[in-house]
Amino acid sequence: MPPKSNTPRAVVEHVVREQVYRSMGLTPPASAAAPNAFVVNVSARHCHLSPAAVEALFGPGYELTPMKWLYQEGQYAAKETVTLVGPRSRVISNLRILGPCRDFDQVELAYTDAIALGFNIPMRASGDTAGTPGCMLMGPHGFFEMNEGVIRAMPHVHMHPDDAAFYGVEHKDIMKMKVHGDCPVTFDNILVRVDESFKLEAHIDTDEGNACGLKPDTFCELIK
Repeated sequence: MPPKSNTPRAVVEHVVREQVYRSMGLTPPASAAAPNAFVVNVSARHCHLSPAAVEALFGPGYELTPMKWLYQEGQYAAKETVTLVGPRSRVISNLRILGPCRDFDQVELAYTDAIALGFNIPMRASGDTAGTPGCMLMGPHGFFEMNEGVIRAMPHVHMHPDDAAFYGVEHKDIMKMKVHGDCPVTFDNILVRVDESFKLEAHIDTDEGNACGLKPDTFCELIK
């Protein structure tokens, strides 16, 4: 039995559609004519940490250990987790760290996570943490206090410049995303993030993913 491929189903389907239409001499639909396949993934609660935070939590000179590589190049879910303490002294254990380290500290929660912990958090773009609530993180070596940085991440799509040109958008523009399937939903405020290193991928949180019943084979499309 051949080994299971790690290639997302949407990527495989995109390549197949492109080849089929090309072989038939037909004009492909927009989803097939796009330069890259569109992948949508649910982003569970997690945190991004600075090197100083990692050292406070795990010890001097400590470096994160990649456990699972993510779709975006160079990004990974680390083996390491932390415990988050909320304002009601309620905790979330095993909060996953995503690496590599960044130059800021940020915790991303779904709305239901925030309610359970007693947070009143805003929806923000990643890195826009001014005026947001803080929290306490606990690790095996010690504590790290964040004065701000707990957010609900705005639904967003990562794009290479080629993708942005195809869809006619620029960095920080807003698009819509139609999720088909048994529980169709249209997201009206998908933040566009453009960078040379990005693959075409949208991120929504667990609440949003559950609301639309997102599955690996759910057809999704971007609308300007």
